[in-house]
Amino acid sequence: MSDAPPEPDCALGAPHPRETLHLIGQEAAEQDFLEAYNSNHMHHAWLISGPRGVGKATLAWRIARFLLATPEDDNNGGGGMFGAPPAPETLDIDPDHPVAHRLHALSESRLFLLRRPWDAKAERLKQEITVDEVRKMKNFFALSSADGGRRVVIVDAADEMNVNAANALLKLLEEPPADTVILLVSHQPSGLLPTILSRCRALRCRTLTPSEIAEALQQAHVDAGDNADALAALAGGSAGGALRLITQDGLALYAEIVAIFAGKTDRQRALKLAESTVGKTNADRFALALELVDLFIARLARAGVAGPPTPEAAPGEAQLLTRLSPNSDASRRWATLQQELGARARHGRAVNLDPAALMLDIVLKINETAVKTAA
Repeated sequence: MSDAPPEPDCALGAPHPRETLHLIGQEAAEQDFLEAYNSNHMHHAWLISGPRGVGKATLAWRIARFLLATPEDDNNGGGGMFGAPPAPETLDIDPDHPVAHRLHALSESRLFLLRRPWDAKAERLKQEITVDEVRKMKNFFALSSADGGRRVVIVDAADEMNVNAANALLKLLEEPPADTVILLVSHQPSGLLPTILSRCRALRCRTLTPSEIAEALQQAHVDAGDNADALAALAGGSAGGALRLITQDGLALYAEIVAIFAGKTDRQRALKLAESTVGKTNADRFALALELVDLFIARLARAGVAGPPTPEAAPGEAQLLTRLSPNSDASRRWATLQQELGARARHGRAVNLDPAALMLDIVLKINETAVKTAA
């Protein structure tokens, strides 16, 4: 077993984005970048945004691999005595290219990866990207300049920078070193400094279809079986979210949430669910349970306006949503409850409230709203 610390930019159970050579579903974003590259309108900073788990980091690594493996005079303007080479139509690079091997091993001297560091003293990943990590780039630029050629920085994820780190990166964006491309991966760009946003060109990644999610899972050597549609519905078009649901048994957990409210609220079942989220070893299950409860209420709110979503994400879900959210008045009631319980869950986690107590409280609030709706 490896003693290497976990990588903060890699989903549990998934290959690291640098190991994924084929990107699914983001052809438009790739073409936007290639058009800029081929027209000699390369920007020094790119903001790759979109929901979690749709391939943003994979796109960043594909761009980095492409830039570091492609000679600079191939950029639609060199070519020497034999004329300019044809403009590249894809970001694909031969997997056996030396740059591909070095990136896979994190040994490429012209790449700097900015991500949350490992805290050796606490034996865990830090919660933020600190300013010290940004300052390390000064040494990177000093050393890599001797090698010549392009240099690439990947920030994954930019949302995780603290204020000091963000301001330090901003200085770099304002006065970027020559021949440097900075790729910022962001799940929520609205939370970044406006001055950072203004200095980046945007590449937006979209959510994936059920068939694309199934293809992405297959590429990660994960079999979705007959659950591709349900996974896509719960994961919101995120392959990373679908993988998380598989590795943490999320479909069964959601089905249990639906079953609790299928008839008269099953308190014993609710208690069993709450107790299954207690303890450090169940921290991930607790977090996922809160997210799935939030999603359940959101689907209730939408059902009152647009009808139950298809496909079902759990057996009996459509009938339950129709019963609990029959009209727009019920929809508004569920939407209000979603906001209230979301704030309650965030506060409960912040003050380390007992997971079982928090889960039971949430179940009771859902039951109260269900009773009011029926009345």
